[in-house]
Amino acid sequence: MRTILITGPGGSGRTTVAAATALRAARAGSRTAVLSADRADTLGAALGVPTGAAPVEAAPGLTAWRPDATARFREDLVAFQERATGALDLLGAVPLDAEEVTPLPGAEELALLRALRDTTLSEAYDLLVVDLPPTPRALALLALPEELRRYLRRLLPQERQAARALRPVLGRLAGVSMPGDWLYETAARWDVELAAVEAVLADRATTVWLVAEPGPAGADAVRPAVTALALRALGTEKLVANRVLPDDTQDTWLAALAAQQRKALLEWHDAYDVHRVPHLGGDPRGADDLTRLAAPAVNPAPAPVEWPVTDRLAQEGVLVWHLPLPGAIREELDLVRRGDELVVTAGPFRRIVPLPSALRRCTVAGASLREGELRIRFTPDPQVWPRGL
Repeated sequence: MRTILITGPGGSGRTTVAAATALRAARAGSRTAVLSADRADTLGAALGVPTGAAPVEAAPGLTAWRPDATARFREDLVAFQERATGALDLLGAVPLDAEEVTPLPGAEELALLRALRDTTLSEAYDLLVVDLPPTPRALALLALPEELRRYLRRLLPQERQAARALRPVLGRLAGVSMPGDWLYETAARWDVELAAVEAVLADRATTVWLVAEPGPAGADAVRPAVTALALRALGTEKLVANRVLPDDTQDTWLAALAAQQRKALLEWHDAYDVHRVPHLGGDPRGADDLTRLAAPAVNPAPAPVEWPVTDRLAQEGVLVWHLPLPGAIREELDLVRRGDELVVTAGPFRRIVPLPSALRRCTVAGASLREGELRIRFTPDPQVWPRGL
């Protein structure tokens, strides 16, 4: 199944591009679904069909859906309270009624991730188009499954379940209740669900389209977004230049804006696969307007993204780890080796990457940034590296 994640700066028109892309694919014969997490029904406004918690047919072969974060959050919290009744009673807590539960910040993003997982597991669609939040929130959302799984493994390691028989004894010795089986079972269930989302994001058929208006503000937003997506091992397949003005305008004011757009477009064409979407002179509404936008065609076989590449040698006795980071700036990069992990920071974005087993037995000898790649050099540690007989 092909999955396209669409994001961009706030107000760049990413929802409209997502709707137009999904509509074009459906008309081309692909069974298509389009998801959005926006509380306001901007997706429905673009498609001309109201969308909500239940999937609706927006056009022949096209299903639109805005997952209901409130209902799912309420169900999860009520279920958690029922399973944790003993611990809550011990703390003197007063359980919340389902009617008074409102979703916390981030619930929409979690609902979108679940819908993303469920839709990709379904065999009802050939293409999934996801209207992500604006770029900063989208990057945090895409990092969430990996980060939460890491927290779960650290806080509730699975190997601790082997000590089930000792928990009552330890509890009496410590004078406090020990974590019950339900806690580990819940953590294991969450781990499975998050792993399923991670698998979708890591799939070679999943790519990202960035939407931005050509100009100084758009250029300033695109470069760090491409770097941050690469840090998450997500390739930017296409840059959609939205609301492009015509070159032959006679209006002096619009001509100046068009010239500014042309300059940005020339720079983008040198670095990205750019698709231009024309300015319609107003907000697109309905299928006719979306057709006039001429959304990009969907490539059925995107180029795979490999991150990182570990099988290259710089010289004998030195291993080099290649991390593709297009658009990265040397002054904004930072590396910290922490045990068997490497903390990679690119500007305001960070990822904690586990080292391969071979590199765990090495020490960091240096790093460089060349041609959009961060190249980290490792030298074998003679105290732990296997020696030949």
